[in-house]
Amino acid sequence: MLLAALYCLLWSFRTSAGHFPRACASSKSLMEKECCPPWAGDGSPCGRLSGRGSCQDVILSTAPLGPQFPFTGVDDRESWPSIFYNRTCQCFGNFMGFNCGSCKFGFRGPRCTERRLLVRRNIFDLSVPEKNKFLAYLTLAKHTTSPDYVIPTGTYGQMNHGTTPLFNDVSVYDLFVWMHYYVSRDTLLGDSEVWRDIDFAHEAPGFLPWHRLFLLLWEQEIQKLTGDENFTIPYWDWRDAENCEVCTDEYMGGRNPANPNLLSPASFFSSWQIICSRLEEYNSRQALCNGTSEGPLLRNPGNHDKARTPRLPSSADVEFCLSLTQYESGSMDKAANFSFRNTLEGFASPLTGIADASQSSMHNALHIYMNGTMSQVPGSANDPIFLLHHAFVDSIFEQWLRKYHPLQDVYPEANAPIGHNRESYMVPFIPLYRNGDFFISSKDLGYDYSYLQDSEPDIFQDYIKPYLEQARRIWPWLTGAAVVGSVLTAVLGGLTSLLCRRKRNQLPEEKQPLLMEKEDYHNVLYQSHL
Repeated sequence: MLLAALYCLLWSFRTSAGHFPRACASSKSLMEKECCPPWAGDGSPCGRLSGRGSCQDVILSTAPLGPQFPFTGVDDRESWPSIFYNRTCQCFGNFMGFNCGSCKFGFRGPRCTERRLLVRRNIFDLSVPEKNKFLAYLTLAKHTTSPDYVIPTGTYGQMNHGTTPLFNDVSVYDLFVWMHYYVSRDTLLGDSEVWRDIDFAHEAPGFLPWHRLFLLLWEQEIQKLTGDENFTIPYWDWRDAENCEVCTDEYMGGRNPANPNLLSPASFFSSWQIICSRLEEYNSRQALCNGTSEGPLLRNPGNHDKARTPRLPSSADVEFCLSLTQYESGSMDKAANFSFRNTLEGFASPLTGIADASQSSMHNALHIYMNGTMSQVPGSANDPIFLLHHAFVDSIFEQWLRKYHPLQDVYPEANAPIGHNRESYMVPFIPLYRNGDFFISSKDLGYDYSYLQDSEPDIFQDYIKPYLEQARRIWPWLTGAAVVGSVLTAVLGGLTSLLCRRKRNQLPEEKQPLLMEKEDYHNVLYQSHL
């Protein structure tokens, strides 16, 4: 009853954000390739009259890409967002949004000048009213149509290059499900042909920054939808878990006694319909997911392929990940060895750091373990456990950032798989965000994790050791430079001394130096006595 009351109460708040702005889904916007909607506050594009932003050309990165995608000009996501738009709002200062009508993460207020820091908490630390409110927010988002955004149901070519727009309405929750599908779908090559080895948010360096932004935007939209400015996504700390602790009717839905693949009828989520789960069907039709309902949410935790995923991740697995000093390595894909990203994502062993195609561990292990909708990448965000899971993955990423304090140039600038270079814009977000923009501490983005706040900082580990490590890496260069410098100093010193002596011997009497050699001084003194 309490959840139902909360759900009804929240219907009065309606707003959203996500992918294609509704204001930019017209044939005019698509043909002009411009997405610069007016800000309601002053009616000017991008809030230009109020100094919030201006409409500018999109500047794309020219850094070379890795060899994984051997095509050019066959996928709308290439050089995002240039297929659809080459002019968008560029916001000034702390303003953000497709029309510069919002604040950057970590800021609020009418001029976005007030800093704030929100804290994501363990779902089991929430009080019963807090937990019920979270479940009500999820349900509201699932049943509220986004007023600001729509999803494309066809490719740019199928839209006749913009003359025939193809867009559908979508709920706030399903908008984010669709985005996760769209970023990871296969490339449609025509005649039922597809290219599968492509993903703009997984299996490469952008995995962690992309999902960090995804959660921030989802969190921000729930705040707008409900009017609850302090809402944060809770996390599920799955370290050393022996089963799915959140898979109960009290939390994210228990098992249906009549069908173990379905959720309990007592759960709110048992009535949810999923979208974007039939990838092979879309591929055969050379079509995009259009947001149509495709059946109930499926989940059968623990009855998965145990040869591929023998167990859930342990505390020791997490600590091993955190011991890896390289964010990325080698081919910068799922074959990378000793890569923190690849090990945390679950393509490399959390025991050795070596890539292992036969195993799914860490982040991937949770998806496989759920044995249902969450186990297929494109449609996995249909299951609300996805949010709790990725919030905890993000917290491990945050631990690594705080441990090593990497400079932004640690994130690969070039030669990563398509869409994953540092300056590449992340698909399919509008407004535009770069991968490198989210390779920073969560505190700089306005949020923290409760269990990271509780730990006292280790001054040596957190601040001094990273600098010593950098010094160790450049020590051979410094030593060589010191030796060369010493030799040059000695040579120059000898030459200077020799030249000075020769010059002194040639000077006339009126220009003799005031400071003389010891022998000359005694001669002058002797003459004075005479």
